[in-house]
Amino acid sequence: MKRTGAQLVVYALEQLGVRHTFGIPGVHNTELYDALHESEQITPILVTHEGGAAFMADGVSRTSGSIGVLAIVPAAGVTHAMSGIGEAYLDGIPLLVISGGTRRDTGRHYQLHQLDQEKLVQGVVKKYFRPERHDQIIPMLYEAYQTATSGEPGPVFVEIPVDLQLFRGEVSSMPAYVPPAPGKTPIDQTQVEEAVDLLLAARQPGIYVGWGAVDAAAETARIAEVLIAPVSTTFQGISAFPADHPLHVGVGFGPSGLPAAQRAFAKCDALLAVGLRFSELATGSYGMPVPETLIHIDINPDVFHKNYPARLAIEGDAREVLAAIAKELETRQWTSPRSLPKLGEQIAADKAAYLSTWLKQELSERVSPARFFGELRRQLPADTYVVVDDGKHTFLTAELFPVWRPRHLISPTDFNCMGYCVPAAIGVQLSHPDQPVVAIVGDGAFQMTGLELITAATHGLPLVVFVFHDGELGQISQFQKIPLNRKTCTVLGDLQVEGIAIATGAAYLNLPNDGAVEAVLSKALSTARKGRPVIVDVRIDYSQKTLLTKGVVKTNLSRFPLREKLRFLARAAKRHLLSRDPVSENG
Repeated sequence: MKRTGAQLVVYALEQLGVRHTFGIPGVHNTELYDALHESEQITPILVTHEGGAAFMADGVSRTSGSIGVLAIVPAAGVTHAMSGIGEAYLDGIPLLVISGGTRRDTGRHYQLHQLDQEKLVQGVVKKYFRPERHDQIIPMLYEAYQTATSGEPGPVFVEIPVDLQLFRGEVSSMPAYVPPAPGKTPIDQTQVEEAVDLLLAARQPGIYVGWGAVDAAAETARIAEVLIAPVSTTFQGISAFPADHPLHVGVGFGPSGLPAAQRAFAKCDALLAVGLRFSELATGSYGMPVPETLIHIDINPDVFHKNYPARLAIEGDAREVLAAIAKELETRQWTSPRSLPKLGEQIAADKAAYLSTWLKQELSERVSPARFFGELRRQLPADTYVVVDDGKHTFLTAELFPVWRPRHLISPTDFNCMGYCVPAAIGVQLSHPDQPVVAIVGDGAFQMTGLELITAATHGLPLVVFVFHDGELGQISQFQKIPLNRKTCTVLGDLQVEGIAIATGAAYLNLPNDGAVEAVLSKALSTARKGRPVIVDVRIDYSQKTLLTKGVVKTNLSRFPLREKLRFLARAAKRHLLSRDPVSENG
């Protein structure tokens, strides 16, 4: 039989269960888009920028059982998309990136978009593929999918030359996709028993989980409840353990952690760390006090011993290894010296005390973060997906918004790319049309990809976007203000958020102060339920610093050489004492 390469690509994607592709058509993938138009299963989504396409696909992969798929032009489309591809690569998120490729059958050089795409993407994908014949396309896409989703997940890149797309070629069959038998890394029972021995020998063990453990919350809880051990999460892994569990203490546990976490982990002498890399963001600039007895579990053995040496490193799937540890723990005749009710009460009291520091007064000209997040949690159904961007609002969300279900809060993390939130939320909403999706984004990040809301409006997506509007790049401006007493290139122009709503077809609501929080949130959610995206202009108060800001500044300053530390402190003191108008010193 004869088929065009474009038809073969679409057939393979249908076999893989793909429902949406994201991208922009061009001369090197027009045939692919024409074939997608014929599909009864797949809807191609036109985006405003290929970077948005990559973030949308990322949102699909993080929150659903499907893989996010890009359909983009070569060269410029690829470079535009690379921010989202890089985010997926560093965060361990599977993506299937399908790019057109220049013709190979003309003998011509210097074609439009002609460059070596393998060299271009090799640092941000797990593997690059390019079929040379029609009969390679389907099996190669199946292999690419397996590569993206196996081991530590990540993006893969498939270049389909335009001559394969355009012309028909002979294929002997159109094979269905048959998932390989589940591959399990054998669990070493000796290691499991050693892990349990180390945990039971400790006086105050603790548990630290990341995104790699996001589907193992039940197993984590089993272990925590036997050990009576507090559970902390990374930023990316916020949803890996439910915030309403009495042993949940929040993000981190070092100087950048919440008081509940700092107190619960103060005497931690054995740490069970699962599905994480001990990255800079996760550890508050490596300020986390990790005990010598570290049991590190991850599916990728390359992460072991990188920043903190492990006493015991176990390679394997988080859920499988934790289930084995939980089973072994439950066979031991052992009783924790700690009391679950007592530790739970301490954690709850510490959480309440910290929250009270954000609720000292009701604001009449700005919106208090704690009042906003408290009311948002009260009004949102438990199955709401929340998407955040990179910025100060990210850490406010981490500190003040409880997340109850796995994969129900997502954020850009180790690549830490601004502009993620709005398009990623669109991808999430397309994957979950019957569940509410809320996006929280700073005004700086909103300026990068906010126009992508026209995609949401075009498809009638009931998405609510809360823009935290303070007129600055809030997190960096605070990092500048503390030691430098200046705000260089962090004060934004006068963004008219309502104009973006008009331009994209979204509804617009203004949220000026604390008194309006309940009513405006209610109206935003009810308006969205009618099938229209909503932008809420939140006049946020950023005057109170998050613990992350305080902790990171303190941690980094403590590492400076003494002479440089004194210079920084003296400069900060001088500027804070003598400067009358630090905001005007934008040089």
